[in-house]
Amino acid sequence: MAKALTVSEAGLAQVITSRQHRMTADEPLSAGGTDTGPAPYEVLLASLGACSSATLRMYADRKGWNLGRIEVLAAFARDDAGVESIHRTVKLGAPLGEEQRARLAEIIEKTPVTRTLKRSMTITTEFLDRP
Repeated sequence: MAKALTVSEAGLAQVITSRQHRMTADEPLSAGGTDTGPAPYEVLLASLGACSSATLRMYADRKGWNLGRIEVLAAFARDDAGVESIHRTVKLGAPLGEEQRARLAEIIEKTPVTRTLKRSMTITTEFLDRP
């Protein structure tokens, strides 16, 4: 299954390694970071957008549908009562029929990251001491 190693040497910047890929996450200057990468919630939103776009592309390719450019904008919000939500806007570069658009709307709700975020999950934590 998927794994990512996150390392912090100092400050709020984090170096993330997953397989052979590296990226940095950080907080903006206004939150005490150095703004060397997206904030953790932005990384989460990017994961949702990437999974959404890739799933739509794979499905459409199997059907022989041309979607053109796919843009997914995901925005996180928390209301005054503390209720959190994500609003996802999808923009396709090619025109589609109503049936195609309806089918893609069904498919996007079943993407792996969408399903993970929509259901609650258990997160376990283990602290290890260095010898």
